[in-house]
Amino acid sequence: MTHGQRRERRGARSWLALLAFALAVAAAAAVGGLGVAGPAAEYQSLVRPSWAPPSWLFGPVWTVLYVMIALAGWVAWRRAGWTAGLTWYAIQLVLNAAWTPLFFGAGWYVAALVDIVALWLALGVTVVLFWRRSSRLAALLLVPYWVWVTYATALTAAIVALN
Repeated sequence: MTHGQRRERRGARSWLALLAFALAVAAAAAVGGLGVAGPAAEYQSLVRPSWAPPSWLFGPVWTVLYVMIALAGWVAWRRAGWTAGLTWYAIQLVLNAAWTPLFFGAGWYVAALVDIVALWLALGVTVVLFWRRSSRLAALLLVPYWVWVTYATALTAAIVALN
């Protein structure tokens, strides 16, 4: 096999890995939405703080964030392979997927708050590990997500307190 063929195979493998990260993130998003009917209506029915965003904002924000999350995982993998950072990345994806069914599906607001605090912590570990051991770009791609989760954690806590 020539050097060019090896490079080409690595290129194809890299694109397949990107697809795998995109599918993993899409699965987390889909699992989060399965069995949850009418989250916008439920959100509107809750007592919310004055700084709560309108329900229509969540879709566009999460779409952008999910793209960045998939790219971050892929960039970290390309740079360093499977590392502890990617294990934490997988953990935070599972916690991300669990929040919507807990909050909207079951109406377990306190459990959703515990989940999102764990998500925030796992995401922080992921960012730090990506920064130190994999890719600073991957870490930076997760920062807007971490900021949004910080805001969502405060919002969840406020909703728990008000309802």
